[in-house]
Amino acid sequence: MQFRKSMLLAGVFLLCFRTADAQTAPTPTTSPAAPAQSSGTKNAINGIDSYPGPQFVKYAAEREPKDRRIDYFLSDWEGSMPRAEHGSLVLRDILTRGDNFAPPERGAVLHFANFFSYARLAAGASTPPTALQGEQEIFYILGGEGEIKAAGDTAHLRSNVAVLMPAGLEFQMTSTGTDALTMYVINEPLPPHFQPKAKMAVKDEAAARQRTPAGGDPYIVGGASGHWAHIVRELFSPADGLATEQSVITVTINPDTLGEPHPHQPGQEEVWAAIEGTSLAMLGTETRLQKPGMAYMLPPDGVTIHSNICIGDKPAKFLYFARFPDRTDYTHAHDVRAR
Repeated sequence: MQFRKSMLLAGVFLLCFRTADAQTAPTPTTSPAAPAQSSGTKNAINGIDSYPGPQFVKYAAEREPKDRRIDYFLSDWEGSMPRAEHGSLVLRDILTRGDNFAPPERGAVLHFANFFSYARLAAGASTPPTALQGEQEIFYILGGEGEIKAAGDTAHLRSNVAVLMPAGLEFQMTSTGTDALTMYVINEPLPPHFQPKAKMAVKDEAAARQRTPAGGDPYIVGGASGHWAHIVRELFSPADGLATEQSVITVTINPDTLGEPHPHQPGQEEVWAAIEGTSLAMLGTETRLQKPGMAYMLPPDGVTIHSNICIGDKPAKFLYFARFPDRTDYTHAHDVRAR
């Protein structure tokens, strides 16, 4: 097993440091006679890869060894102070509002979402009946047992169950097990004229739709839906009631595999939060160990690439949420070329 890990890491670093070759590679083209080129070069979300082949991936120039800027884009809940929400729900922030390109502090990277946090409801505790105003929340349960009630509906809470709670809907959450109920929380604002749903949406990840590959892309491994190795299960979309976010999914990556390295464009806010397993977050030419409780957002500068690499004996799973640059209301004063 150690040999396999060593070989995987060696391959990753070889890929990372082929900077000169990648930056001089020709612009990819599409040809009917070459099916391997059919996926194009767009960063797609519905089951294809971003590049016709690894040779087209471009890498930013290598940074100075003492430059730790990338660490501002990756954070975990253990380093944040607890705060209360909905009475007895204790939150520890992971990512907060800030700057996509130049975070003022570690984890302050969000432009669209309000915050992304780890939350804990003590065993036997309940939140008082409450309703969100001007915002919505997505709860992804990590551990424990509980229930949530809203508008006459009751949902059982356990690991891998997700709940989208609309604005204006009174709800109450209870931890019914012997252990604390733990979860990730995504808080999103409401755009003008947005109409929240009248019911909460509940998804069991095990029963959620699993994406399938689009077309015959030769770089997608068996069982994955795109980006070489991503196994995607869909949780929530705007059709389910998302207000600002456009996609909430889980992504699983099997041992000794990695996602396709690719960049994000300005206006794309994409967060990867580790749920289980051990992985490396590849951010530009650097890697960081990512454990459960940690999340990152890639700088959307069109150059810095990212990938997730499973280095453990078991699959690595992530909670992913994103808003994409096809919305026209994104404005930012920074020149993304100044890194």
